[in-house]
Amino acid sequence: MKKLAKTLAAGTIAISLSGFTFDAVSADQYASVPELKTEISKDEFNEKKHWKKDDAHSVDGLRLIGSETVPNDLTYKGTSVGGLSGLSYNPKGNKWILISDDRSAIDPARFYTAKLNYNHRDFQSVHVIGVTPLKQADGTFFPDSNNYNSEKNSNVPDFESIRFDPVNKTIWYTSEGDRSLGLNPLILQAQLDGSYLSRLPLTDTAKMDDQSNKGFRNNLALEGTTFSADGLTLWTAMEGPLIQDDQVPTLETGSLSRITQYNRNGNVLNEFAYTIDPIPAEPGEGMAADNGVSEILSINDNRFLVLERSAVQADDGSYSNYIRIYKIDVRGATDISEIESLKSKDITPVKKELVLNLNSLGLDKLDNIEGMSWGKELPNGNDSLVLVSDNNFNDSQVTQFIAFEVLPERE
Repeated sequence: MKKLAKTLAAGTIAISLSGFTFDAVSADQYASVPELKTEISKDEFNEKKHWKKDDAHSVDGLRLIGSETVPNDLTYKGTSVGGLSGLSYNPKGNKWILISDDRSAIDPARFYTAKLNYNHRDFQSVHVIGVTPLKQADGTFFPDSNNYNSEKNSNVPDFESIRFDPVNKTIWYTSEGDRSLGLNPLILQAQLDGSYLSRLPLTDTAKMDDQSNKGFRNNLALEGTTFSADGLTLWTAMEGPLIQDDQVPTLETGSLSRITQYNRNGNVLNEFAYTIDPIPAEPGEGMAADNGVSEILSINDNRFLVLERSAVQADDGSYSNYIRIYKIDVRGATDISEIESLKSKDITPVKKELVLNLNSLGLDKLDNIEGMSWGKELPNGNDSLVLVSDNNFNDSQVTQFIAFEVLPERE
């Protein structure tokens, strides 16, 4: 696959990939990289997409197939396999990509390629078969916070979600940003070799300001992405509320986060409010507890699955995880893309209904589930769904994969 050419001057260059034209930039223009110029028609999409079938789904419920745990000491080509915060399935070759949220503190920021071996009866194994460092616009690795230099327009990674692009065999991934370093969240695109292609612009409402009274909250930013069922648009989900929108969830009240729809030119088409549940259990005295959106996944052009994850700390310092999957419908919800703050606004959030409370499954352990993706088609024609947990490179946690059969709605 063609690699991005390097620029020696502070100008843009154009490259062609799979019939589409991208704008790329040198490192000193990283902060203002142009959006993609890839607006396409549905007919063009149907000719170029690489899914084996139309990526629309039907979900009435989920049946547990099984789970597999990856050892915490697993390494691959000298890197520590952990911190897996997102995954995506590529039907071509039956392979998965898994993004790590290692902030280049252990190894360079990266994603893995893996084979997940499961069928409708059980989950047999997980085999990592590749690792790919992700690169900045100038071709260098993402730095850790100790080696970050704001004058070089570099970025400290905090990657969360990753998706295959159904049109052009590239990948999209998000980074949560870091207010303490003055870094806004990012929506990035790369080739499969990890080389940088471009980024989508962040909405103004999500950007921080100098007074710290608007924009994203640290560790509660761009946690989820999904392509629409027709592949023409990209949706993102904020883990928690923007500072100007709402408070974070408490035991008594939930809060409002935002889900946003972009076209392939980087324009915001729609934005909707999603109501996060209250924290589901009381923590120990003086201990931590939270709840937020971990991932979003398109069912069709109007309906999505949303993964909510809560972590509640007990008196002894241990954590319990509460994981729920909801089905949402954006039809009838208020478009909030032009609303700076949701406080005191009369809006209608998206409709949500519970699909599965994972704590009801009776698993021996339920860890910090962060990634969610459609998987392969099962022998009976039903879809599969796979989740992955982020072990935070913590010995008390595990990297856990959970596979489900998707039970379609009755016609």
